[in-house]
Amino acid sequence: MLRMTKFGGSSLADANQFHKVKAILEADKSRQFVVPSAPGKRFSADEKITDLLYLCQSKRQAGEDFGPTFDLIRERYLEIESDLGLSCGMDRELTAIARAIENNASADYAASRGEYLNGILLAAFLGWTFMDANELICFHDDGTYDDETTQLWSSVLEGRSGVVVPGFYGRKRDGSIRTFSRGGSDITGAIIARAVRADVYENWTDVSGFLMADPRIVENPRVIDTVTYSELRELSYMGATVLHEDAIFPVRKAKIPIQVRNTNEPEVAGTMIVPDARADKTNTRPLTGVAGRKGFTILTVTKDNMHNEIGFGYRLLRVIARNNITFEHVPSGIDTMSLVVHNAQLEGKLETVLDQIRRECDVRRPIEISTGVALIATVGKGMVRSKGVAARLFSALYGADVNIRVIDQGSSEMNIIVGVEDKDFETAIRAIYKAFA
Repeated sequence: MLRMTKFGGSSLADANQFHKVKAILEADKSRQFVVPSAPGKRFSADEKITDLLYLCQSKRQAGEDFGPTFDLIRERYLEIESDLGLSCGMDRELTAIARAIENNASADYAASRGEYLNGILLAAFLGWTFMDANELICFHDDGTYDDETTQLWSSVLEGRSGVVVPGFYGRKRDGSIRTFSRGGSDITGAIIARAVRADVYENWTDVSGFLMADPRIVENPRVIDTVTYSELRELSYMGATVLHEDAIFPVRKAKIPIQVRNTNEPEVAGTMIVPDARADKTNTRPLTGVAGRKGFTILTVTKDNMHNEIGFGYRLLRVIARNNITFEHVPSGIDTMSLVVHNAQLEGKLETVLDQIRRECDVRRPIEISTGVALIATVGKGMVRSKGVAARLFSALYGADVNIRVIDQGSSEMNIIVGVEDKDFETAIRAIYKAFA
């Protein structure tokens, strides 16, 4: 058995958390690889190190003094180093980073240093080997992730033990640092898990597993014991934030299960994320989880006899593609076709898009614009085998006096997505959870 471990920012926020991480690693000798995030918040009003690093770089680019901000970063790392009784050159490393930012280092470089420094600290504390992620993870020249080269570079890890690899970044072929999107240490962990052929990828955070609903909306939601990759993909995309959604792909290819666990409650088993083929067929609960996002707009195009007009949908979607807009759903009828688009996608483009649709699709009627829409996904592999799921869902929303604007069921029959008013978002989530929990 070989376990790949990744610890989030809250798990490594201070020296006390470092001790918890060390105890977890020493409790099971199959844990031989670890990916750390940058230090997170120690308390609600605290600052995340990554945010401070981004701020330093942006201040430098604006010609402002970033020294006071960088002093907060320096103080944090030197405090951890001192509290752990280490002497691993933190002050020297910090000085070099400050100099690089002063010399106009990129935002990616600045942000990546949080994980880099935490990796050095953790390796020294454990007595393990530090391996820089820029020697293992590759990006194409255009900044996109290069999986083929990464698999080649990271193959040097196979057969080794006691290794710390900082998360969140790698490098392009020209040597410049490139980061994943925020939360990207999850992706690094998955990449390393595949490289070392781990049996389990343990993702340690500050929650005891994946919850059926957002605890900020639903009081004490159940922990999901087992969830499939497909279900997690749907829930992550719709706003559930325990794991970065792209972290699933490297381990999914290798059929490696992910276990989400709590650094502060290591005795709790947490949630096991498994390949679809290993889903628990004995689980009779139809709902795995409910999640959603606010801030969508619905554009409804009406034209008589649209369904008989060859190429109408193509022309409509061509307008969307030309304006570099992604869409969520395309509900349609005989004479109507709607596009559900996140508000951010339409920012500064709405009038242009409407004009092009009218012209290229020969639309004479007014295009209806509905704003303030939230999308909610009710997800569960068990939905396929359970009768009356839709009836329970819609009855719950009716009972909560929530008006439904959009209904869409995925072709896999694994989810039902409804659109509701933004103002009804929390009410709808609570009603759906109560109906199925």
